[in-house]
Amino acid sequence: MQTLNNLSRSLIALEPASTLIAVIEMSLSSWLVAGIVPGIERQPLKKLAVDESALVRLLHRWREEAEKAGCRIERIVVAFEAGRDGFWLARWLKARSIEAHVIHAASVAVSREHRRAKTDRLDAELLKRAFLGWLRGERNHCKVVAIPTLKDEDAKRPSRERESLVGEQSRIVNRMKAALIRLGIRGFNPKLKRAAGRLDSLRTPEGEPIPPNTLAELRRDMERRRLISNQIRQIEEARLKHFEHAPNDGPHAMVRLLARVIGVGIETADMLVHEVLSRNMHDRRAIARYAGLTGSPDESGRKRREKGLARSGNGRVRRGMVQLAWRFLTYQKGSALAQWYRARTENARGARKPMIVALARKLLIALWRFVWQGVVPDGVVLRLAQ
Repeated sequence: MQTLNNLSRSLIALEPASTLIAVIEMSLSSWLVAGIVPGIERQPLKKLAVDESALVRLLHRWREEAEKAGCRIERIVVAFEAGRDGFWLARWLKARSIEAHVIHAASVAVSREHRRAKTDRLDAELLKRAFLGWLRGERNHCKVVAIPTLKDEDAKRPSRERESLVGEQSRIVNRMKAALIRLGIRGFNPKLKRAAGRLDSLRTPEGEPIPPNTLAELRRDMERRRLISNQIRQIEEARLKHFEHAPNDGPHAMVRLLARVIGVGIETADMLVHEVLSRNMHDRRAIARYAGLTGSPDESGRKRREKGLARSGNGRVRRGMVQLAWRFLTYQKGSALAQWYRARTENARGARKPMIVALARKLLIALWRFVWQGVVPDGVVLRLAQ
Protein backbone atom coordinates (compact mmCIF):
# COMPACT_ATOMS: atom_id res chain seq x y z
CA MET A 1 0.00 0.00 0.00
CA GLN A 2 1.56 3.30 -1.08
CA THR A 3 1.88 6.18 1.39
CA LEU A 4 0.79 9.42 -0.26
CA ASN A 5 2.80 12.60 0.08
CA ASN A 6 1.06 15.81 1.08
CA LEU A 7 3.74 18.45 0.63
CA SER A 8 1.57 21.36 -0.48
CA ARG A 9 1.34 22.54 3.14
CA SER A 10 2.59 21.56 6.58
CA LEU A 11 0.37 19.15 8.50
CA ILE A 12 2.06 19.94 11.83
CA ALA A 13 0.64 22.85 13.80
CA LEU A 14 3.12 25.71 14.08
CA GLU A 15 3.93 26.80 17.62
CA PRO A 16 5.84 30.08 17.18
CA ALA A 17 6.95 30.26 20.81
CA SER A 18 8.75 26.90 20.68
CA THR A 19 9.88 26.65 17.04
CA LEU A 20 13.24 27.86 15.75
CA ILE A 21 13.00 28.56 12.01
CA ALA A 22 15.97 28.97 9.67
CA VAL A 23 16.28 29.28 5.91
CA ILE A 24 19.50 29.00 3.93
CA GLU A 25 20.37 30.89 0.76
CA MET A 26 23.02 28.59 -0.71
CA SER A 27 25.81 29.36 -3.16
CA LEU A 28 29.04 27.66 -4.17
CA SER A 29 31.23 29.64 -1.78
CA SER A 30 28.99 30.50 1.18
CA TRP A 31 25.65 29.98 2.94
CA LEU A 32 23.52 32.88 4.16
CA VAL A 33 21.37 31.71 7.08
CA ALA A 34 18.31 33.75 8.09
CA GLY A 35 16.55 32.83 11.31
CA ILE A 36 13.45 33.49 13.35
CA VAL A 37 14.33 32.96 17.01
CA PRO A 38 11.51 32.95 19.61
CA GLY A 39 11.88 35.52 22.35
CA ILE A 40 14.28 37.69 20.32
CA GLU A 41 13.03 40.77 18.51
CA ARG A 42 15.74 40.86 15.88
CA GLN A 43 15.76 38.30 13.09
CA PRO A 44 19.40 37.20 12.85
CA LEU A 45 21.26 36.87 9.56
CA LYS A 46 24.57 35.01 9.45
CA LYS A 47 26.91 34.26 6.56
CA LEU A 48 28.79 30.97 6.87
CA ALA A 49 31.32 29.05 4.87
CA VAL A 50 30.03 25.90 3.21
CA ASP A 51 30.24 23.84 6.41
CA GLU A 52 27.40 21.74 7.78
CA SER A 53 28.99 21.53 11.24
CA ALA A 54 29.13 25.32 11.47
CA LEU A 55 25.44 25.41 10.53
CA VAL A 56 24.52 23.07 13.38
CA ARG A 57 26.60 25.09 15.85
CA LEU A 58 24.79 28.25 14.72
CA LEU A 59 21.37 26.63 15.21
CA HIS A 60 22.35 25.44 18.69
CA ARG A 61 23.60 28.93 19.59
CA TRP A 62 20.31 30.46 18.51
CA ARG A 63 18.45 27.85 20.57
CA GLU A 64 20.48 28.82 23.64
CA GLU A 65 19.67 32.50 23.04
CA ALA A 66 15.95 31.66 22.84
CA GLU A 67 16.10 29.64 26.04
CA LYS A 68 17.85 32.52 27.80
CA ALA A 69 14.95 34.72 26.69
CA GLY A 70 12.52 32.29 28.36
CA CYS A 71 11.40 30.26 25.31
CA ARG A 72 11.93 26.51 25.33
CA ILE A 73 12.73 25.27 21.83
CA GLU A 74 11.07 21.96 21.00
CA ARG A 75 11.32 22.10 17.22
CA ILE A 76 14.07 23.27 14.83
CA VAL A 77 13.01 23.66 11.20
CA VAL A 78 15.44 24.36 8.37
CA ALA A 79 14.60 24.98 4.70
CA PHE A 80 16.57 25.75 1.55
CA GLU A 81 15.93 25.78 -2.18
CA ALA A 82 16.56 22.76 -4.37
CA GLY A 83 19.64 23.25 -6.51
CA ARG A 84 23.16 22.10 -7.18
CA ASP A 85 23.70 20.74 -3.66
CA GLY A 86 20.89 18.25 -4.05
CA PHE A 87 19.44 16.63 -0.93
CA TRP A 88 22.50 15.56 1.03
CA LEU A 89 22.20 18.41 3.55
CA ALA A 90 18.54 17.62 4.26
CA ARG A 91 19.39 13.97 4.94
CA TRP A 92 22.36 15.01 7.09
CA LEU A 93 20.22 17.36 9.19
CA LYS A 94 17.43 14.80 9.62
CA ALA A 95 19.96 12.29 10.90
CA ARG A 96 20.72 14.82 13.67
CA SER A 97 17.05 15.30 14.65
CA ILE A 98 16.67 18.60 12.81
CA GLU A 99 13.60 18.94 10.62
CA ALA A 100 14.69 19.83 7.08
CA HIS A 101 12.69 20.76 3.99
CA VAL A 102 13.72 21.42 0.38
CA ILE A 103 11.71 24.08 -1.47
CA HIS A 104 11.09 24.08 -5.21
CA ALA A 105 12.98 27.18 -6.33
CA ALA A 106 10.47 28.17 -9.03
CA SER A 107 7.55 28.08 -6.57
CA VAL A 108 8.67 31.12 -4.56
CA ALA A 109 6.87 34.26 -5.75
CA VAL A 110 9.12 37.17 -6.68
CA SER A 111 8.55 40.76 -7.78
CA ARG A 112 7.61 41.17 -11.45
CA GLU A 113 9.42 44.46 -11.84
CA HIS A 114 11.60 44.68 -14.94
CA ARG A 115 14.76 45.31 -12.93
CA ARG A 116 14.18 44.12 -9.42
CA ALA A 117 16.87 44.17 -6.77
CA LYS A 118 18.33 40.71 -6.23
CA THR A 119 20.78 39.93 -3.46
CA ASP A 120 21.31 36.95 -1.18
CA ARG A 121 19.82 38.92 1.71
CA LEU A 122 16.63 39.76 -0.24
CA ASP A 123 16.35 36.19 -1.53
CA ALA A 124 16.67 34.86 2.02
CA GLU A 125 13.86 37.17 3.17
CA LEU A 126 11.60 36.00 0.31
CA LEU A 127 12.37 32.38 1.11
CA LYS A 128 11.69 32.94 4.81
CA ARG A 129 8.34 34.60 4.09
CA ALA A 130 7.21 31.80 1.77
CA PHE A 131 8.37 29.08 4.18
CA LEU A 132 6.50 30.71 7.08
CA GLY A 133 3.26 30.54 5.09
CA TRP A 134 3.93 26.86 4.34
CA LEU A 135 4.57 26.13 8.04
CA ARG A 136 1.28 27.80 8.99
CA GLY A 137 -0.53 25.30 6.76
CA GLU A 138 -1.50 27.80 4.08
CA ARG A 139 -1.47 26.66 0.47
CA ASN A 140 0.31 28.16 -2.53
CA HIS A 141 3.07 29.92 -0.61
CA CYS A 142 5.71 27.53 -1.93
CA LYS A 143 6.11 23.90 -2.95
CA VAL A 144 8.20 21.50 -0.92
CA VAL A 145 9.73 18.53 -2.72
CA ALA A 146 10.04 14.99 -1.43
CA ILE A 147 13.53 14.17 -0.14
CA PRO A 148 14.75 10.93 -1.73
CA THR A 149 17.00 8.46 -0.01
CA LEU A 150 20.56 8.00 -1.17
CA LYS A 151 19.58 4.62 -2.62
CA ASP A 152 16.74 6.15 -4.63
CA GLU A 153 19.03 8.85 -6.02
CA ASP A 154 21.68 6.31 -6.94
CA ALA A 155 19.13 4.12 -8.74
CA LYS A 156 18.51 6.93 -11.25
CA ARG A 157 22.16 7.28 -12.22
CA PRO A 158 22.48 4.41 -14.80
CA SER A 159 19.53 5.64 -16.87
CA ARG A 160 20.66 9.27 -16.73
CA GLU A 161 24.26 8.38 -17.53
CA ARG A 162 23.14 6.29 -20.47
CA GLU A 163 21.00 9.15 -21.79
CA SER A 164 24.00 11.48 -21.56
CA LEU A 165 26.28 8.98 -23.31
CA VAL A 166 23.78 8.38 -26.12
CA GLY A 167 23.55 12.13 -26.70
CA GLU A 168 27.34 12.43 -26.72
CA GLN A 169 27.60 9.53 -29.16
CA SER A 170 25.13 11.20 -31.52
CA ARG A 171 27.08 14.47 -31.38
CA ILE A 172 30.32 12.69 -32.28
CA VAL A 173 28.70 10.87 -35.23
CA ASN A 174 27.14 14.11 -36.49
CA ARG A 175 30.47 15.89 -36.20
CA MET A 176 32.22 13.19 -38.24
CA LYS A 177 29.54 13.27 -40.93
CA ALA A 178 29.75 17.06 -41.11
CA ALA A 179 33.55 16.92 -41.52
CA LEU A 180 33.20 14.46 -44.40
CA ILE A 181 30.40 16.36 -46.12
CA ARG A 182 32.49 19.51 -45.91
CA LEU A 183 35.00 17.69 -48.14
CA GLY A 184 32.27 16.45 -50.49
CA ILE A 185 32.33 12.85 -49.21
CA ARG A 186 28.88 11.34 -48.79
CA GLY A 187 27.50 7.86 -48.21
CA PHE A 188 30.16 6.91 -45.63
CA ASN A 189 28.89 5.45 -42.36
CA PRO A 190 31.37 6.17 -39.53
CA LYS A 191 29.50 3.84 -37.16
CA LEU A 192 30.58 0.64 -38.95
CA LYS A 193 33.25 -1.55 -37.38
CA ARG A 194 35.59 -1.26 -40.39
CA ALA A 195 35.03 2.45 -40.86
CA ALA A 196 38.43 3.41 -39.39
CA GLY A 197 40.24 1.16 -41.89
CA ARG A 198 38.43 2.71 -44.84
CA LEU A 199 39.37 6.31 -44.08
CA ASP A 200 42.64 6.08 -46.02
CA SER A 201 40.82 4.97 -49.18
CA LEU A 202 38.29 7.80 -49.18
CA ARG A 203 38.69 10.47 -51.85
CA THR A 204 37.20 13.90 -52.33
CA PRO A 205 35.41 14.79 -55.61
CA GLU A 206 38.74 16.29 -56.76
CA GLY A 207 40.41 12.91 -56.26
CA GLU A 208 42.39 14.07 -53.21
CA PRO A 209 42.69 12.04 -49.99
CA ILE A 210 41.39 13.39 -46.69
CA PRO A 211 43.76 16.12 -45.37
CA PRO A 212 46.03 14.89 -42.54
CA ASN A 213 44.60 17.07 -39.74
CA THR A 214 41.01 16.16 -40.64
CA LEU A 215 42.00 12.48 -40.88
CA ALA A 216 43.57 12.57 -37.41
CA GLU A 217 40.46 14.29 -36.03
CA LEU A 218 38.21 11.61 -37.53
CA ARG A 219 40.31 8.82 -36.04
CA ARG A 220 40.13 10.43 -32.58
CA ASP A 221 36.36 10.85 -32.90
CA MET A 222 35.98 7.19 -33.90
CA GLU A 223 38.00 6.16 -30.88
CA ARG A 224 35.80 8.29 -28.62
CA ARG A 225 32.66 6.81 -30.14
CA ARG A 226 33.98 3.29 -29.62
CA LEU A 227 34.74 4.05 -25.96
CA ILE A 228 31.28 5.52 -25.41
CA SER A 229 29.62 2.52 -27.08
CA ASN A 230 31.48 0.19 -24.73
CA GLN A 231 30.37 2.24 -21.72
CA ILE A 232 26.73 2.14 -22.86
CA ARG A 233 27.01 -1.63 -23.24
CA GLN A 234 28.48 -1.95 -19.73
CA ILE A 235 25.58 0.04 -18.24
CA GLU A 236 23.00 -2.14 -19.99
CA GLU A 237 24.72 -5.39 -18.95
CA ALA A 238 25.02 -4.22 -15.32
CA ARG A 239 21.30 -3.37 -15.27
CA LEU A 240 20.34 -6.82 -16.52
CA LYS A 241 22.54 -8.44 -13.87
CA HIS A 242 20.80 -6.43 -11.14
CA PHE A 243 17.43 -7.59 -12.44
CA GLU A 244 18.60 -11.22 -12.38
CA HIS A 245 19.98 -11.00 -8.83
CA ALA A 246 16.89 -9.29 -7.32
CA PRO A 247 13.99 -9.78 -9.76
CA ASN A 248 11.28 -9.17 -7.14
CA ASP A 249 12.81 -6.07 -5.59
CA GLY A 250 10.31 -3.16 -5.49
CA PRO A 251 11.52 -1.08 -8.47
CA HIS A 252 12.79 -4.14 -10.35
CA ALA A 253 9.38 -5.81 -10.13
CA MET A 254 7.80 -2.64 -11.53
CA VAL A 255 10.31 -2.57 -14.40
CA ARG A 256 9.67 -6.20 -15.27
CA LEU A 257 5.91 -5.65 -15.18
CA LEU A 258 6.10 -2.53 -17.33
CA ALA A 259 8.42 -4.20 -19.84
CA ARG A 260 5.70 -6.76 -20.54
CA VAL A 261 3.84 -4.09 -22.52
CA ILE A 262 4.76 -4.60 -26.17
CA GLY A 263 6.52 -1.45 -27.37
CA VAL A 264 8.08 -0.65 -23.98
CA GLY A 265 11.71 -1.71 -23.67
CA ILE A 266 13.85 -2.24 -20.59
CA GLU A 267 15.48 1.20 -20.90
CA THR A 268 12.16 3.05 -21.13
CA ALA A 269 10.64 0.97 -18.33
CA ASP A 270 13.65 1.58 -16.07
CA MET A 271 13.56 5.33 -16.71
CA LEU A 272 9.81 5.63 -16.07
CA VAL A 273 9.91 3.57 -12.87
CA HIS A 274 12.83 5.37 -11.24
CA GLU A 275 11.87 8.86 -12.43
CA VAL A 276 8.11 8.90 -11.85
CA LEU A 277 6.21 5.64 -11.35
CA SER A 278 7.93 4.68 -8.09
CA ARG A 279 7.00 8.03 -6.54
CA ASN A 280 3.94 8.31 -4.29
CA MET A 281 1.52 10.45 -6.27
CA HIS A 282 -1.98 11.50 -5.20
CA ASP A 283 -3.85 11.07 -8.46
CA ARG A 284 -3.63 11.23 -12.23
CA ARG A 285 -3.40 15.02 -12.22
CA ALA A 286 -0.27 14.89 -10.06
CA ILE A 287 1.27 12.35 -12.45
CA ALA A 288 0.62 14.58 -15.47
CA ARG A 289 1.91 17.69 -13.67
CA TYR A 290 5.11 15.98 -12.60
CA ALA A 291 5.82 14.97 -16.20
CA GLY A 292 5.13 18.49 -17.45
CA LEU A 293 2.45 17.21 -19.85
CA THR A 294 -0.23 19.66 -18.74
CA GLY A 295 -1.24 22.85 -20.51
CA SER A 296 -0.63 26.46 -19.51
CA PRO A 297 -3.84 28.45 -20.13
CA ASP A 298 -3.78 32.22 -20.49
CA GLU A 299 -7.19 33.63 -19.54
CA SER A 300 -8.02 37.25 -18.82
CA GLY A 301 -11.44 38.75 -19.39
CA ARG A 302 -12.68 37.50 -22.75
CA LYS A 303 -9.26 36.30 -23.82
CA ARG A 304 -8.91 32.53 -23.84
CA ARG A 305 -5.82 30.91 -25.28
CA GLU A 306 -3.44 28.04 -24.61
CA LYS A 307 0.29 28.77 -24.40
CA GLY A 308 1.33 25.15 -24.85
CA LEU A 309 2.99 22.71 -22.48
CA ALA A 310 3.89 23.96 -19.03
CA ARG A 311 7.26 22.15 -19.19
CA SER A 312 7.67 22.62 -15.47
CA GLY A 313 8.05 18.94 -14.61
CA ASN A 314 10.58 16.22 -15.28
CA GLY A 315 12.01 16.76 -18.75
CA ARG A 316 13.29 13.19 -19.07
CA VAL A 317 9.84 11.77 -18.43
CA ARG A 318 8.24 14.23 -20.84
CA ARG A 319 10.64 13.44 -23.69
CA GLY A 320 10.47 9.71 -23.02
CA MET A 321 6.67 9.67 -22.96
CA VAL A 322 6.34 11.57 -26.23
CA GLN A 323 8.71 9.11 -27.91
CA LEU A 324 6.86 6.18 -26.34
CA ALA A 325 3.52 7.57 -27.56
CA TRP A 326 4.72 7.46 -31.17
CA ARG A 327 5.97 3.88 -30.69
CA PHE A 328 2.72 2.96 -28.97
CA LEU A 329 0.78 3.80 -32.15
CA THR A 330 2.93 1.27 -34.05
CA TYR A 331 3.03 -1.62 -31.58
CA GLN A 332 -0.42 -1.26 -29.95
CA LYS A 333 -2.66 -0.40 -32.90
CA GLY A 334 -5.66 -2.22 -31.45
CA SER A 335 -5.56 -0.50 -28.06
CA ALA A 336 -8.26 1.92 -26.99
CA LEU A 337 -5.71 4.75 -26.64
CA ALA A 338 -4.42 4.27 -30.20
CA GLN A 339 -7.98 4.23 -31.55
CA TRP A 340 -8.78 7.36 -29.54
CA TYR A 341 -5.81 9.13 -31.14
CA ARG A 342 -6.68 8.05 -34.68
CA ALA A 343 -10.31 9.09 -34.28
CA ARG A 344 -9.26 12.63 -33.37
CA THR A 345 -6.52 13.08 -35.97
CA GLU A 346 -7.87 11.22 -38.98
CA ASN A 347 -9.63 14.22 -40.52
CA ALA A 348 -8.04 17.02 -38.50
CA ARG A 349 -5.21 18.75 -40.30
CA GLY A 350 -2.26 19.75 -38.14
CA ALA A 351 -3.58 17.93 -35.06
CA ARG A 352 -1.13 15.01 -34.91
CA LYS A 353 1.60 16.70 -32.88
CA PRO A 354 -0.68 18.42 -30.33
CA MET A 355 -2.68 15.23 -29.88
CA ILE A 356 0.43 13.09 -29.40
CA VAL A 357 1.07 15.06 -26.21
CA ALA A 358 -2.45 14.27 -25.03
CA LEU A 359 -1.83 10.61 -25.88
CA ALA A 360 1.45 10.68 -23.93
CA ARG A 361 -0.40 12.10 -20.91
CA LYS A 362 -3.14 9.47 -21.08
CA LEU A 363 -0.59 6.71 -21.62
CA LEU A 364 1.48 7.77 -18.60
CA ILE A 365 -1.63 7.73 -16.39
CA ALA A 366 -2.60 4.31 -17.77
CA LEU A 367 0.89 2.91 -17.05
CA TRP A 368 0.78 4.37 -13.52
CA ARG A 369 -2.50 2.56 -12.87
CA PHE A 370 -1.05 -0.60 -14.41
CA VAL A 371 1.99 -0.79 -12.09
CA TRP A 372 0.18 0.36 -8.92
CA GLN A 373 -3.33 -1.10 -9.31
CA GLY A 374 -2.76 -3.87 -11.85
CA VAL A 375 -5.31 -2.37 -14.28
CA VAL A 376 -4.27 -3.34 -17.82
CA PRO A 377 -5.11 -0.58 -20.36
CA ASP A 378 -7.93 -1.56 -22.71
CA GLY A 379 -6.68 -3.45 -25.74
CA VAL A 380 -3.01 -3.38 -24.75
CA VAL A 381 -1.14 -6.58 -25.64
CA LEU A 382 1.29 -7.93 -23.02
CA ARG A 383 4.25 -10.25 -23.39
CA LEU A 384 4.17 -13.54 -21.55
CA ALA A 385 5.46 -13.35 -17.98
CA GLN A 386 8.96 -14.73 -17.55
